Amino acid sequence: MQVEPLHAFSDNIIWALLASQGPSVWVVDPGDAQPVVDWLSQTQRRLAGILITHHHQDHVGGVESLLASPALWVDPMFQPVLGPEACRPFGVNQVVSEKTHGQAFRLAGLDGTLMVLEVPGHTLDHLAYLVQASGQPASLFCGDTLFAGGCGRLLGGTAAQLQNSLVRLTHLAAETQVYCAHEYTLTNLQFAAEVLPDCPAVRARLAAVRLDRQAGRCTLPSTIGLECQTNPFLRETDLEAFAALRRAKDSFRPASR
Repeated sequence: MQVEPLHAFSDNIIWALLASQGPSVWVVDPGDAQPVVDWLSQTQRRLAGILITHHHQDHVGGVESLLASPALWVDPMFQPVLGPEACRPFGVNQVVSEKTHGQAFRLAGLDGTLMVLEVPGHTLDHLAYLVQASGQPASLFCGDTLFAGGCGRLLGGTAAQLQNSLVRLTHLAAETQVYCAHEYTLTNLQFAAEVLPDCPAVRARLAAVRLDRQAGRCTLPSTIGLECQTNPFLRETDLEAFAALRRAKDSFRPASR
C-alpha cells in the first residue's frame, strides 16, 4: 500500500491510500473535492471509498460532490463512505465505531486491514483509522486528534477526553506512521521549543522541519516514536497542566517562521 498527500485549502492534507494492484484508492477526509478529482484524472485511479474522521467542513466538504460523480468510482453502484454517526448528514453511509468495528477488517480494493479507534477530544465524534498492510509499519490516519508536534483544539470534547485519546495512541508501535490532516508541524514545533527549551530532540526536529518547509516539502508522515520524543502534549501526564498547555497553544503566535 502506498499513501499520497493531496493538498487542499491552505494547510489541509487529504490522504490517498493506493492499492498495490489495480486502480482502487481510498481517500481520507476530502474537505475539498477538486484536489481529489484532479489527482484521480492525473493518475487514472478510481475511488473505492472514503474515510471520514469527524464532521468539520474542511474534512467533509467534498464528499457530496464526489458521491455525485459516478465516473470517479471503481463501482458507481458501491460508494462506501465510512465515518461516525454524527457525519451521516455529510455523506457517511456506513457508520463505524470502535464498539462494532474494533476488530481488523478489510476494505474493498485496499491492501491490508483496518481498525477503527474512537479518539474524542477535538470533537466528540472523532475517529482514527489504523491500517496494517503486510510487511509495512501500521499507518494511523488520525485527522485532527494528533498532529506532528501537537494536537487538535478542543472544539466539542474535553481536555480529559483528548488527553486520554492521545495516551491511547502512544501505546501503538513506535514505528507506526502518523498521517494527520494538517501541515501544522512548523508552528507546533516552534511552540514545543518554547515549552521544552531544554529538549535536544525538539530543537533538532524543528531545525529539520524548517528546512523541509523552506524547500516546500511535506513534513508528514511522522511516527508515534518521534511524537513521544518531541510532542509536548504526549509528554504531559497531569490533566490540569495538559489543559493549560492546550490553552497556551490556542493563543500562541510564533515570533517568526
